[in-house]
Amino acid sequence: MTTAAASSPRTYQVRTYGCQMNVHDSERISGLLEQAGYVRAAEADDNPDVVVFNTCAVRENADNRLYGNLGHLRPVKDKHPGMQIAVGGCLAQKDRGDIVRKAPWVDVVFGTHNIGSLPVLLERARHNTAAEVEILESLDVFPSTLPTRRESTYAGWVSISVGCNNTCTFCIVPSLRGKEKDRRPGDILSEVRALVDEGVLEVTLLGQNVNSYGVEFGDRYAFGKLLRACGDIDGLERVRFTSPHPKDFTDDVIAAMAETPNVCHSLHMPLQSGSDDVLRAMRRSYRSEKYLGIIEKVRAAMPDAAITTDIIVGFPGETEADFQRTLDVVREARFSTAFTFQYSKRPGTPAATMDGQLPKQVVQERYERLIACVEEITWAENKRLVGETVEVLVAVGEGRKDERTGRMSGRARDGRLVHFDAGSYAGQIRPGDIVHTTVTYAAPHHLNADGEPLSHRRTRAGDAAEAGRSPRTPGVLLGLPTVGAPAAAPAPATGCAAH
Repeated sequence: MTTAAASSPRTYQVRTYGCQMNVHDSERISGLLEQAGYVRAAEADDNPDVVVFNTCAVRENADNRLYGNLGHLRPVKDKHPGMQIAVGGCLAQKDRGDIVRKAPWVDVVFGTHNIGSLPVLLERARHNTAAEVEILESLDVFPSTLPTRRESTYAGWVSISVGCNNTCTFCIVPSLRGKEKDRRPGDILSEVRALVDEGVLEVTLLGQNVNSYGVEFGDRYAFGKLLRACGDIDGLERVRFTSPHPKDFTDDVIAAMAETPNVCHSLHMPLQSGSDDVLRAMRRSYRSEKYLGIIEKVRAAMPDAAITTDIIVGFPGETEADFQRTLDVVREARFSTAFTFQYSKRPGTPAATMDGQLPKQVVQERYERLIACVEEITWAENKRLVGETVEVLVAVGEGRKDERTGRMSGRARDGRLVHFDAGSYAGQIRPGDIVHTTVTYAAPHHLNADGEPLSHRRTRAGDAAEAGRSPRTPGVLLGLPTVGAPAAAPAPATGCAAH
């Protein structure tokens, strides 16, 4: 290591693509690197010492996106000797050594099962001046035992499981993330309590299929028990979860949602298609009648529940009649929002080689009709809230027009995005604080509250945001190598230095 390198810590950036699981994995990657002595680079820094790509393999163009970005970095790396590039995540798990063959300037490739190896692999690549590729076929260490640098002072992801036991024909996740592995309830609750102790108000329980949680240790009621246990944690104000699979949804989970005060009345439950024939081809082991039956039970127990979903248009073999059935289910379900996707081939999935692949123009036309149908419903559902009082957890980055409009933004308990006028509280409200305000206007994708807020509550999460701190969960120390000069003093247990 050179004298200059030893005198100052190396800097890093993590660039994330894909789902919430990847976002949370990137928090772990940041935590690992900082534990090993790296320092996060400023956003404007064009040449950090280490760039980590945390990739997704779900979309057809994932490869093009990664290799395009790697290509842009090659001249930057050529001008900055010692810079390292690492590629991890689902695409790395799928492509393995092909990444280094296609982009030989990449230094490290690691998979979804060995995130904890990244600091070691970076150091080994530097020492050997050769690329390091390490892909494991199963979990080495459960990811949640790794140190984590949280991105939010007020909300946190908590993994309850990784992997998936389903075999949906459009999805490559099981082959890249492996079979479902469940954490013990005590470990999950300990992590939740650790976050709350640092001021976090909202926790989202995260898994590929959260309501199958417990399958590994033989308790089909484990997820409902976990929700109820979260209700006993003082200071935890909001609990969410994503994503459940309709085939595993039980009445006990609905009861737990309704009976536990801090569990939000919001449910994201993927539909994918309203056609039973398409659901069968997708190998989704439920039908539209069961799906709508779950929604009916949820609304009977929680009339204010906001239900969101995922829908795929243009799956191989989808007919116009199939698509019309999807529109029918959308109209009956009355979603508060829907994440809509045009089907694209996922290399390595059964659907990619199915007969009946639809022309792009057919898929596009159906997609546009679906968007119009969804927005008509979501707008009507949002209009019903005009005049209602909502509790808003103030957020960062939710309102792209906030600076121009003078508003602030956050999420209501049901998950809806609310843009609000701070009124006489201007300058006092921080991210992580709680505001009660009245809805004055509704749009298809958000609510506005332009009157004086009814109340403002300062929170410990707001204090942390004001101080520039973000929560950290330490995980299990793994004896990882460190880089750069040692810190003069230990970092405070409750936060980190501002970057």
